[in-house]
Amino acid sequence: MRVKYNRVSTLIQTGNRFEADTEKYDIVLLDKISGSVSFKDRPKSKELIKMIQEGVGISEIVVEEFSRLGRNTGDVIQTLEWLEEKEINVVVRNIGLHSRTNGKKNPVWKMISSIMSSLYEMELENILERTSVGRMVYVQNGGVLGRPVGTNEGDLVFINKPNNKKILEYLRKKRTVREISKILSVSTSTVMKVKKIATKLEMI
Repeated sequence: MRVKYNRVSTLIQTGNRFEADTEKYDIVLLDKISGSVSFKDRPKSKELIKMIQEGVGISEIVVEEFSRLGRNTGDVIQTLEWLEEKEINVVVRNIGLHSRTNGKKNPVWKMISSIMSSLYEMELENILERTSVGRMVYVQNGGVLGRPVGTNEGDLVFINKPNNKKILEYLRKKRTVREISKILSVSTSTVMKVKKIATKLEMI
């Protein structure tokens, strides 16, 4: 059974760009979630992992690029090693690379996969750095981050915002503030605020 796994970063993105792939698949899965979330914690990835564990006969998983398989180099490599243990061929379309050929592990796979996933992680770090610098320049030029002065927001309204509800879910799973900050790409101060309000409202 061939499975195509796609991921887009936000709900606004539709995934239409994947229509360029005209190959035939038994199952096509699409996660609409930030790439900062580890592979095993994504909704559609969980479905895929469950199918593999239940032995439904998945022989090949196709992705557009290595970055679809994890949030950083370690996560990608961990995912690939687990799929190799299950003897599942992984195909990365943008470079035409297969993890297995003729039923055996491709000898150059491990080296190339490690290098490529490292490059994707570096690219993500550069984007985050540029965003941070952009905010600093904005503030230095008189800009103000956050809600306008004088506005008020109730605790329940704040805690029920979609992103804050996700933070609350991870807090209930006993994840640390730093872990949640990295997973959801939010500031540690936001996570701390959610934790403080949730504790006050006896939600955790």
